[in-house]
Amino acid sequence: MKRIGVLTSGGDSPGMNAAIRAVVRVSIYNGLKVSGIKRGYEGLLKGDIVDMDISSVGDIIHRGGTKLGTARCEEFKTDEGIDKAIEILRLFGIDGLVVIGGNGSLTGAKRLAEKGFPTIGIPGTIDNDLAYTDYSIGFDTAVNTVVNAISNLRDTSSSHGRVNIVEVMGRDCGDIALYAGLAGGAESIIVPEIESSYDEICRKLISGKNRGKLHSIIILAEGAGDAYGLQNHILSKIDIESRVSILGHLQRGGIPTALDRMLASRFGAKAVELLIEGKEGRTVGIKGNEIIDVDIYEALAMEKEINKDLYDLTGMLAI
Repeated sequence: MKRIGVLTSGGDSPGMNAAIRAVVRVSIYNGLKVSGIKRGYEGLLKGDIVDMDISSVGDIIHRGGTKLGTARCEEFKTDEGIDKAIEILRLFGIDGLVVIGGNGSLTGAKRLAEKGFPTIGIPGTIDNDLAYTDYSIGFDTAVNTVVNAISNLRDTSSSHGRVNIVEVMGRDCGDIALYAGLAGGAESIIVPEIESSYDEICRKLISGKNRGKLHSIIILAEGAGDAYGLQNHILSKIDIESRVSILGHLQRGGIPTALDRMLASRFGAKAVELLIEGKEGRTVGIKGNEIIDVDIYEALAMEKEINKDLYDLTGMLAI
């Protein structure tokens, strides 16, 4: 192992830059050279590859987004695209690759490993939808972004006596909604993993109104329903004003939290360590504050489950 390549792929997440920094500096510390691949797998197929040194990753640990850029690439999903990618990696003298991204990006890393190219995955996605790891890079920052939004909305919700429905990211995984809703004191949390009754939400709102509570926050994961449909349902049942706030890509940006910076740094260092040891087809993660590595095939085959204990706790606290 003389040269390691690193790329970020798919949706960006706060903390990716900290992971890139760790991969570059730990590699150089161990006497390896590093190549940065711009714009993910698309940049790889186009040979958009640059040498990186210590200065290349200076002053980026606190920045959101990704210095290397990211993109989605349909060509890479084909067998021809994978073969071409490996040819280009070898042409540039890259002996091992670190891929930072979510489920789709790690699936690409798995396919490279299947073809015999040494590849290590790092989970970078705000959705936290990978079952093998407790947390992925960017999740904590996204949750804090939502909690801040909830706090701001609660002020105006209280002033006007409104219900605020906050739609957050989470097409298949409700972790952002769950963690932010619990930390933000939301009255109702709607996630794709657990069926929710709009009528039950209305009954809770009526009960609160009867005891003098005139404002509420409802958190809805985007994959769990239609925010405007819920708004119309509430308006048809209760004489209380409601507003919808869709946070969208605000959740992907911003300064990464200290937790995400530390997590990304530890992940990056572990990925380089694995390549130096001759291991491949692995993906790093965290369990109980211990950095782990898992067979990438097994990791991607695991099914993510919602933390039911946390979900039940939100119900108890929102009575």
